[in-house]
Amino acid sequence: MTEALYRCPWCGNDPLYQDYHDHEWGVPLHDDTRLFEMLTLEGAQAGLSWITILRKRDGYRRAFAGFDIQKVAIFNDDDFARLMVDSSIVRNRLKIASTITNARAALEVQASHGSFDSYLWSFVDGVPIRNGWKTMSEIPASTPLSDTMSIELKRLGFRFVGTTICYAFMQATGMVNDHLTGCFCYDRNK
Repeated sequence: MTEALYRCPWCGNDPLYQDYHDHEWGVPLHDDTRLFEMLTLEGAQAGLSWITILRKRDGYRRAFAGFDIQKVAIFNDDDFARLMVDSSIVRNRLKIASTITNARAALEVQASHGSFDSYLWSFVDGVPIRNGWKTMSEIPASTPLSDTMSIELKRLGFRFVGTTICYAFMQATGMVNDHLTGCFCYDRNK
């Protein structure tokens, strides 16, 4: 008999959610394009469930040129109009505009810091923070560090980067290991 894997309970029984939990969430991510994608998706999730965004992820990738920062940064009014009628993404005017604005800000970060990755990971000194939560109720929605990241990103012109979004981004990209200690993924990224 095969023993069932214990996962963080937030992913439930949905295969898409479980795959995301098992293979992506909390894995240190150091690719500028993927980091921009995750920042965009976390912002798009505001007010919605994460599974809704996961189900629209391929649509987002198509709509936003594979999250190529340089391409998204030059999106114009025609692109905006196209996105506003694209049912494969969340058609929220402010969220769409923020993705374009954030791409432009990310280009500036790349120019001043060498990469988006080096800038973002500087908030954790390049090393994932390894928490030791035993229950979901222990995991915070934000921290002083996500407060700082939010303030700094906003200062640089980013939008939809509140502290809760920043903390979810840090969890998703492996800057913070918030897998529960009993989860089979907890020890994956020592």
